[in-house]
Amino acid sequence: MPPAKKRARAYAPAKIRTAVLAQFGNVRAAVRTLTPEQLELPTRLTGWTVRDLAAHLAMAVESVSRNLDREAPPKAELTLPQWPFATAARAVDIADGTRRLAAANPDLDALYARVEERLTACLATAPDTRLLATRTGAMSLADHLVTRTVELVVHTDDLNAAVPGLGVPQDRQALAACTRLLADALAARAPGGSTEVRIPPYAVVQCVEGPRHTRGTPPNVVETDPLTWVRLATGRVEWRDAVAEGAVRASGERADLAGLLPLMG
Repeated sequence: MPPAKKRARAYAPAKIRTAVLAQFGNVRAAVRTLTPEQLELPTRLTGWTVRDLAAHLAMAVESVSRNLDREAPPKAELTLPQWPFATAARAVDIADGTRRLAAANPDLDALYARVEERLTACLATAPDTRLLATRTGAMSLADHLVTRTVELVVHTDDLNAAVPGLGVPQDRQALAACTRLLADALAARAPGGSTEVRIPPYAVVQCVEGPRHTRGTPPNVVETDPLTWVRLATGRVEWRDAVAEGAVRASGERADLAGLLPLMG
């Protein structure tokens, strides 16, 4: 008998909406404090300054209201675990759009205020099932908002890395959704049940072909914290470095995930 098909992970749409607004608010509060000198600092995204990164965060969130203004596509084309793999094809367009937005909006707080106002208004009326024609493929509003938690969490971490002492907080629900989506993407890339990846307190997935364990401690285990996982999944940290520093604990012959990461850039 073939193994049962895994059920898609469910997210609570109301909590995701709140998380997106909360994390965008966290970023806006921090960006408001940045000095002109800090805005010109380099980031770990090649060729991007802090100003570019801040503009990109606004653009990523504005995609919700922008896509709601467009005609709804006839059907969904993309599931959540597929989304991380679809982003690379749009990387050049996204980078170009980011730089244009940064150049056109020297007053970042005014940009953030407009984006926040539009987003809040859209979310007050738009149903979760509304389909959006996003850059990466058609998906529901509820699913697109989950992808926005990834954008916000990943780039908040980039912002904190670029500006020492900035310390933008990560909304707990946004971090949880981001962690879970990227964990599910790993399971989609390497389906199987021989390795268990644990990212407490938010996610546990099984992946990698091989003997499936049914009880007790699995023979192949990977465990790490949410932010380390996010950095691994997006190429901010190398697998070997995270293991060497003790940020990842991996045991078993099938516990080396180096060949599967990153999931998105």
